[in-house]
Amino acid sequence: MINIQNIKAWTDKHLKGDPVIWSVVFALGMLSILVVYSATGTIAYFKYGGNTEYYLLRHSFLVFLSFFAMWVAHKVDYRYYSKISRLALWLSVPLLIFAWQFGVNLNSASRWITIPFINQSFQPSDLAKLALIINLAGMLSKRQQNIHDFKKALIPMLLWCGVICGLIAMTNLSTAILLFLTCMLLLFIGRIPVKYLAMLAFVGVFAVSIAMVVGQRGETAISRVENFINKENIPFQAQQSYIAVATGGVTGKGPGNSSQRNFLPEAFSDFIFAIVVEEYGMIGAGIVILLYLTLLYRGMKAAAASGRAYGGLLSAGLSFAIVIQAMVNMGVAVGLGPITGLPLPLLSMGGTSLLFTGLAMGIILSVSRGEIEETPDALSKKQFSNLPKKEAA
Repeated sequence: MINIQNIKAWTDKHLKGDPVIWSVVFALGMLSILVVYSATGTIAYFKYGGNTEYYLLRHSFLVFLSFFAMWVAHKVDYRYYSKISRLALWLSVPLLIFAWQFGVNLNSASRWITIPFINQSFQPSDLAKLALIINLAGMLSKRQQNIHDFKKALIPMLLWCGVICGLIAMTNLSTAILLFLTCMLLLFIGRIPVKYLAMLAFVGVFAVSIAMVVGQRGETAISRVENFINKENIPFQAQQSYIAVATGGVTGKGPGNSSQRNFLPEAFSDFIFAIVVEEYGMIGAGIVILLYLTLLYRGMKAAAASGRAYGGLLSAGLSFAIVIQAMVNMGVAVGLGPITGLPLPLLSMGGTSLLFTGLAMGIILSVSRGEIEETPDALSKKQFSNLPKKEAA
């Protein structure tokens, strides 16, 4: 017989932070396993000789690995991430350049680096996104007293945003633009004057313009925008996505009963939301949207409750990055925007994306659990005050 009190005691001890965030992430992870299994069944059957469980086992392992990464990240005091992020930011620059010039090419874009010995692909842009948001939150919190000092406070932030977003744009324009907008939003929350935000916008437009000419995805991005505006030459994957959404109805066809998974390219990644709508209907799609909005609300609540500017900016930045990407992905699947190639966080199949999203959620949970360690002076005073009066004397 399961003892509810023992389970509650275990979760209270080992799963700190906002319980709603834990619940939402777990629900999205379980749904991800179900939908990815459905979306990859046909591919696995033909590619692996009838072994339809191949992607199920692989993706389930990655989902639980992301849960573990989230658990580890939430155990660490979020203040330490400010120090780690600077190193990660410097490391991401050569990795992005290497991926651009020598990375694994897929769909005319070199976004991946193959890790030696384990032969697994790694996408440096995921590391760069996380490092930039954490570092930007740290720089903003340290410069609140001299936030109007252009040379000391703003130039380092402008440079990092321009360099990282520019390098990502060389191979992935949609990710770079989304990250740039997230940084703009974070800077606005951090009280950066509007005139300086306009300067950052100019830097962003300049970086994107260079990427359109020098980078790998300029022509593809232009053609996708033109096709979306003109509606004359709708790409094949968009057509199949719209069919999946249209045939889902209110309640859907039921788990595992998707028809478009056999025709829709990247049904397990970029267009996984179309499979969700087809199998679970408008009701299931509404629940998924509600889960992401709940993540945003709880992340912002953790930001508001944080006693430090760094914790608040960190939670807000990471929450916006995850949820905005989710909304863009779902909007593309239902025809509200041009094709971007962005995965749906916590739902799409993918190793690097799942891992770094789990780390980001763990950091938000670390902020939500409050200050983990008190200062030595405060701790000694607290211990002294708890002693009996005779002993204290």
